[in-house]
Amino acid sequence: MKICVLVKQVPNEDAVIKISPNGSGIIEDNLTFCTNEPDTYALEEALQMKETYPDSEVVVCTLGKNSASQILKEALAKGADRAIFINDNTNYNDPLSAAKVIANVLSKESFDLILSGLQSDDDGHGQTGLLIAELLNMTHASLVVGTEILDKKIRVKKELESGWFQWAEMELPASISIQSGLNKPRYASLKGIMGAKRKPMDNLERSQIEITDVDNVKLENVYLPQKSKETHYIEGDTDEIVAGIIKVLKDDIKAI
Repeated sequence: MKICVLVKQVPNEDAVIKISPNGSGIIEDNLTFCTNEPDTYALEEALQMKETYPDSEVVVCTLGKNSASQILKEALAKGADRAIFINDNTNYNDPLSAAKVIANVLSKESFDLILSGLQSDDDGHGQTGLLIAELLNMTHASLVVGTEILDKKIRVKKELESGWFQWAEMELPASISIQSGLNKPRYASLKGIMGAKRKPMDNLERSQIEITDVDNVKLENVYLPQKSKETHYIEGDTDEIVAGIIKVLKDDIKAI
């Protein structure tokens, strides 16, 4: 089985985020980065599949700036066999453009399974896995909290609303979006860190990858939410006050 795991580099959760004066993005100087947490669960699931099926190959792939190659090295140290690095200095990638670039690269290989974290900790679109499934004509499942390989099919446990779950059986190849908490991601061993240096990493440039209908979404401004307070008085008799409260809950807060 040939498995690809999509990973993304994001700012560390403890990092202090500062916005550039012109609002074009965040200031990356002295900013620490790490692997997107949901993606670590996707990688761990792929590595466990490899342990069950020793003939499997686990390939990690990322689209990002030069520094993003570090998270691929970490994935190789944990047990991935090979890495694909798509170097891209674009300030902002909308989900469809990013998915088209990644799909173009992955289409050149016959992956049985593509795993990705449910969403990224920075943008949080939660679209990549679904879009790649559409672009590569694969079956797709999201919010997956359990997997079982059944010959040329995969059985997945999906998290639904209100504590409900659903098992679904799909044909391979498939693109699966993994929910955080599915497993317990491993740490890289010293042997794995040393061995990662000998594992291959394909380096590609986004500028050399031809895709159509891109950059339809443009980032205009990044800003901090403005905090404001407003007190609204509801006056009148009891019936008028009750009607006013219901109106606020229904129309303004949309709680009912």
